[in-house]
Amino acid sequence: MTEKEKMLAGKMYSPTDPELAKERHKVRLLFHKFNSLSETHLEERQKILYQIFENAGENLFIEPPFHCDYGSNTKIGSNVFMNFNCCILDVAQVTIGDNCMFAPHVQIYTATHPLEFKARNSGKEFAKPITIGNNVWIGGNATICPGVTLGNNVVVAAGAVVTKSFPDDVLIGGNPAKIMKTIDNR
Repeated sequence: MTEKEKMLAGKMYSPTDPELAKERHKVRLLFHKFNSLSETHLEERQKILYQIFENAGENLFIEPPFHCDYGSNTKIGSNVFMNFNCCILDVAQVTIGDNCMFAPHVQIYTATHPLEFKARNSGKEFAKPITIGNNVWIGGNATICPGVTLGNNVVVAAGAVVTKSFPDDVLIGGNPAKIMKTIDNR
């Protein structure tokens, strides 16, 4: 297996692999340009977004600055808004549903490292995919950790650290996040 195949399969891989470094460099050039364009260049910013996220639906809007690892490992639905300073470490697949809103400083991390220091010091890492359902609202400074799935219509409170998966129609918050209440979406 190539290092990229290992990465996408959730196996330990080397992030210093030349093929992976080249892909990250390519997307960094794109989001650097995206982040540096002024408000008078909204159309050009939108074109760059769709170069970064080839699998994005209609009406994607991201406020700069924004950062990600690859972009190609993230699938975004339609009508998605991300506010300032969002970051997606998409070493594994990230799936974001339709009609989602992300407040400032939302962090989505698929990348993780071994707990044992000898394995961690090897420089290798692995990742776990993240899935975010439809109609999800994630509050400011929330962190979504590796392997998490959020159901449809979930609201994540500001500052939450989401370390496990949650079903549809709940408000979650805290560190670690827990269900604060069920939302009646009938």
